[in-house]
Amino acid sequence: MSIATPPAAYEAILAREGTLRFRRSAVMLMIVVLIVIAMALTGLLDPKRFSEAWPAIKQLSSEMFPPDFRRFHAWIRPLADTLAMSVAGTALAVTISLPLALFAARNTTPNQIVYRASRASLNLLRSIPELIMGIIFVAMVGFGALPGVLAVGLHSVGMVGKFFAESIEHVDPKPIEAARATGASPLQVVFHAILPQVLPQLADTTIYRWEYNFRASTVLGAVGAGGIGFELIAALRVLEYAQVSAILICILICVTMVDGIGAVLRNHLK
Repeated sequence: MSIATPPAAYEAILAREGTLRFRRSAVMLMIVVLIVIAMALTGLLDPKRFSEAWPAIKQLSSEMFPPDFRRFHAWIRPLADTLAMSVAGTALAVTISLPLALFAARNTTPNQIVYRASRASLNLLRSIPELIMGIIFVAMVGFGALPGVLAVGLHSVGMVGKFFAESIEHVDPKPIEAARATGASPLQVVFHAILPQVLPQLADTTIYRWEYNFRASTVLGAVGAGGIGFELIAALRVLEYAQVSAILICILICVTMVDGIGAVLRNHLK
């Protein structure tokens, strides 16, 4: 025999559901209002500005097409430098991020002081844009690809280290407990109980960051960090918009190739 639920219980359940629904609706409404305010403050909802910009868009488009590839031979080395900057910067980021992530993960950090200091370091590196780092390193080590590598690499540590730490925090604790029960050292626990579990996630994060770093490296030429970005800014300064469009097409082709290589690597590591 089933026991009937009292009407008061039904009313309590319905009231609770109504309250939750009201809260969700209120949160969604606040988000929509904030988005609309942000769009209005930035001019995105101003049709007059878009209408006034149309003649300039037509003029610029006419100057950018057809693209001028006559200096393509001079862009091969900068494109190679940009690719090298992304690879070296990503390698630098992973080298620093992995030990820092072990200190920034709750289940592997020695104590709370080290944990908070590591998290603060990741937040600091993540909060400084690559361009600002590029300017700082150009002033420190001079022009060329080296400041670009340092800027891309150190900025990437903030994001890569955060993802690495979160992956480490979500590992299955049983292999770690088993390794510690056998008397394994902390380093042995890391290599035999933690890294085998998170290696696929770490590889995915590294590949995705490399793809991003290639695109970021193309911009660092604006501050003298070398690469194809320097050629792009030089063409913009002399108003050679046909060369600008040609350089952008070259960058698009390289980005597509890098994304394709990244997809192949991810499928290979599955």
